[in-house]
Amino acid sequence: MATILNIETSTDVCSVALTQDGMVLEHHEDYDGRNHAVVLSRFVESCVTYARTRQLAIDAVAVSIGPGSYTGLRIGLSEAKGLCFGLSVPLIGVNTLQLLAVSAMFSNFFDDDNLLYVPMLDARRKEVYTAVYTPALEAMLEPQPMVLDASSLTEFRKGHTLVLMGNGAGKAREILSSAGEGEKLHFLPDVKPVAMEMMALAEKHFREGRFLDVAYSTPLYLKEFQATTPKKMF
Repeated sequence: MATILNIETSTDVCSVALTQDGMVLEHHEDYDGRNHAVVLSRFVESCVTYARTRQLAIDAVAVSIGPGSYTGLRIGLSEAKGLCFGLSVPLIGVNTLQLLAVSAMFSNFFDDDNLLYVPMLDARRKEVYTAVYTPALEAMLEPQPMVLDASSLTEFRKGHTLVLMGNGAGKAREILSSAGEGEKLHFLPDVKPVAMEMMALAEKHFREGRFLDVAYSTPLYLKEFQATTPKKMF
């Protein structure tokens, strides 16, 4: 029975959850934008205090490893590494796209034997970070950046029902909504990656002993950071 501290900072949402054996013991979420540096430590402290006052030993720290916001991922991973060093516990990395797929599975039911889950995170303009998973989380398309156009995901749209979720799904709906004959597309843009939904994946990683190197692990960025020039105000 593992007690895991889960951290999710890959998007505008900042969240932390303390979980144990399929139960959420405490969780905190902030939806006010990129406020991670301000609220994350406070959320973590609250969960650590909860565990200590109840004499619960934290067995691992799980962090959403990406893809997602460069700044958010760095903040989350840095906090997670510090906790692992301080508590002498292992570090678990949860793929953010898999997390989105699991969140959609838990919150929506589709009576269809040919489902594929397509998580999408906004990567600016017409680009998204995406992957394609079976209900068993087998990767039919590995995580990658994709510039969306009318032909995107063509090889999966025939013969399957695609469930697209995440903050990039709204962008995809505008481009792909004119589905061809026989195509079934469901869009769930309001599904967000949050820490308490990490529980199933984090516990699976813990059981299988799939841990990251605390010193040398890096976020899954998928593409290089590109700085932009601030707009002139005058």
